Amino acid sequence: MSRLDQLAETRIQKAQQEGAFDNLPDRGKPIELDDDSMIPETLRAGYRLLKNAGYLPPELQLQREMREVEDLLAQTQEAAERGACDKRLRLLRARLAESGRGASRLLELGHYHDRLVERWEED
Repeated sequence: MSRLDQLAETRIQKAQQEGAFDNLPDRGKPIELDDDSMIPETLRAGYRLLKNAGYLPPELQLQREMREVEDLLAQTQEAAERGACDKRLRLLRARLAESGRGASRLLELGHYHDRLVERWEED
C-alpha cells in the first residue's frame, strides 16, 4: 500500500469514528456500480450518456422484444394466439437480420442478453 493510500485510509477511519458517514443517504445499502469494463475507454462517456437518456440501441430493442414474444409464445395455449406470436417473432428476426448489424453472438445467449437489458432499464 502506498503512502498516499495509507493516508487516505487513516482519514477515512478517523471520519468513520467521528460519525461523519452516519447520516448519509442510502446508508447501509449496497452501491450499484456499472460494469463498463467491456466497453472501449473512448466510447464509455458516449454509452453512459445514451444510457442515462434512456436510449436502447435498435438491435437490443429488437432482441428484448423478441424475448418478450418468445415468453408469450411459451405461455400461450390457443392456436390463433400462437400463430400471431410466431408471425411477430419471424418479423422481428427478419428486421434484426435486415438491419445489417444483427446481434453479436453474446447477445444471442439469453442470460447475457437479459442482464444487459436489465442494466439498460435500471436508470
